[in-house]
Amino acid sequence: MTEKPDRRTRITVLVALAANLVIAAAKTVGGLVSGSPALLSEAAHSVADSVNEVFLLASLHRSRRPADGKHPFGYGKERYFWALLAAVGIFVMGGCFSFFQGLEALGGASGEESYTGYVAGLAVLGVAFLAEGASLARALYQVRRRPGTGPVRDPALRTVVAEDGTAVVGVLLAAAGMALHMTTGDAVYEAVASFSIGLLLVYVAYRLGRDARAQLVGEAADPELRESIRALVGAQPEIDNVAELLTMRLGLDSLLVAARVDLTPGLDSEEVELACVRIKRSVRKTWPQADQVFLDITEAPSDEAPQEPPEPPEPQEVHEPHDSQGLRAATGRADGTR
Repeated sequence: MTEKPDRRTRITVLVALAANLVIAAAKTVGGLVSGSPALLSEAAHSVADSVNEVFLLASLHRSRRPADGKHPFGYGKERYFWALLAAVGIFVMGGCFSFFQGLEALGGASGEESYTGYVAGLAVLGVAFLAEGASLARALYQVRRRPGTGPVRDPALRTVVAEDGTAVVGVLLAAAGMALHMTTGDAVYEAVASFSIGLLLVYVAYRLGRDARAQLVGEAADPELRESIRALVGAQPEIDNVAELLTMRLGLDSLLVAARVDLTPGLDSEEVELACVRIKRSVRKTWPQADQVFLDITEAPSDEAPQEPPEPPEPQEVHEPHDSQGLRAATGRADGTR
């Protein structure tokens, strides 16, 4: 397992945490001064993001603990657990609070807004847009530098990208709602902005939570990787057939591979053992993430065919005498009668 990707991810998370803490404080002050529901919704969004960054830092630390007797496959799934908590935080602290602020705006609860306060609030949103954009640029830069071109598998990096992207869109929605409210005097625009931010956060929380759940339950490797492993194992001279191949991701760089195989006839026990060791070593060398490889030998024919057990003898019929005189004579001789 390499520590370098985690170091880059940790820096990305710390950058996002610093930006969100500053922005959350500024948005809260601006929202209280201006009385803007949309700005307060964005403040709740930034607070939720700050808490989530703490969860992600915990996941980076705890997922790298070595395997022990209680967790023989390691702690790689810690990343997905903390990512699930981050998704719940986005939903509760961000999405639900945004819906609440939208209802308050429709009810006319925010009637103390001032023109000066709204100008200050828009200025805060401008600074927040720059800070969130810088954090998003840092996260996207790391995504481009990672090896491979597939989807982002690191839940910490995926969460930061989702949060920063949502924050940029949320700032634009809040600014539009505030500007229309300030221009028209109608609070419904800010209510719509708050509801839109809430829907966006709920959707992002759902996507992040769904991905984390799939990994916690136990997700298989990609079909292409499974077929490649099956082909490598089946191509070995000692393997007659790969009856079944099961895989499960244990972490970012940890994969469990379990194969049920049939051997070719005529192998002794030592040849079987050497073949298993060589096949496991070959799989690990080709795919370093496959650090847990198990082979189940389901059929290993011996040199001599097993002998079939002999058939039991057929039961013989016992004929009873039908002659009454002969029966009485035999009975008489047996009991001593004349």
